[in-house]
Amino acid sequence: MLIPYGRQWIDEDDIQAVVETLKSDYLTTGPKIAEFEKAIADYVGAEYAVGVSNGTAALHVACLAAGLQKGDEVITSPITFVASANCILYCGATPVFADIDPVTYNIDPADIRKKITNKTKAIIAVHFTGQPCAMNEIRQIAKEYNLLVIEDAAHALGADYNGKRIGSISDMTTFSFHPVKHITTGEGGMITTNNKELYERLILYRSHGITRDTSLLLSNDGPWYYEQQELGYNYRITDIQSALGLSQMKKLDFFIARRREIAEKYNEAFKDLDGIIIPGQKEGCNNSWHLYVIQVTEQDRKKVVEALHAKNIGVNVHYIPVYTQPYYRSHGYKDVICPNAEKVYQNFISLPMYAKLTNDEQDYVIKQVKELI
Repeated sequence: MLIPYGRQWIDEDDIQAVVETLKSDYLTTGPKIAEFEKAIADYVGAEYAVGVSNGTAALHVACLAAGLQKGDEVITSPITFVASANCILYCGATPVFADIDPVTYNIDPADIRKKITNKTKAIIAVHFTGQPCAMNEIRQIAKEYNLLVIEDAAHALGADYNGKRIGSISDMTTFSFHPVKHITTGEGGMITTNNKELYERLILYRSHGITRDTSLLLSNDGPWYYEQQELGYNYRITDIQSALGLSQMKKLDFFIARRREIAEKYNEAFKDLDGIIIPGQKEGCNNSWHLYVIQVTEQDRKKVVEALHAKNIGVNVHYIPVYTQPYYRSHGYKDVICPNAEKVYQNFISLPMYAKLTNDEQDYVIKQVKELI
């Protein structure tokens, strides 16, 4: 049986929660959405949370709320899924890639400084694998240059930085609830913020730019009246998804604790093994371990991946530097080079990491990796 790099945990409580919602009066925009938003906001310690249809929608809506437009530049990491940069393009703005820290694989604040111009409007900091970025340094840079900070925390639900949960620190933070993430809603996403003005814009953009809030209407013809005040999108999350998310939230602390156990066991198994570099950690950063990524330094990475696949271990590689993708190469990024990102990409392998991974399965993974290295 295949051991994948990631998978969901769904039990009877989750199924029952969805069934109850299917039997209710609301399937789309109903009470479960607000309950789920409150559960996330309370968990991370944010004032507001806005549920959306997926993690990419969360990033796009955050960029819209930030007011990004043509002529603006946004600095982000190349070691991430393409959505972290694509959301900038959706607004007509330009992604600028800063290199990564070779230890944590997160965006390097020193290189952020080098990439700032008079067009820079925001920083999208990606918490790769669930390890928080150097947020004190990033926020200081943002303060100096009057930049907004959006945290892409698709990997980092439950992580904390200097004692504060990711999701409570910056202007906006986005989350993903794809099945391989810490909790799942099938597809789904969330944006958290402590800024009421940003919150109201997020609400507006996720639903066609339409509002029925009487305090925001320019006029009011009656109880049926609504206004489209911006060009928004249909990025609404459903009550069905939110019911599943609420059920999953009850298990989140267990999921994260289990992921940390798995990471600790991998670290112990590989820490003294020549040919493997285990993930680096920085003081004050408490990783929630969406991914466990090693570097294979003395073997052909492709051959190692193929050999592990042959042993029914579904390892993967996260991520190909975004600017090397054909679309980006053909749209002005041919000469972009981030040396650290390109070096680690050549060595990266993501090992199985999910709460349902059994001890026996992990032992098997460790044994096979050691035999190959």
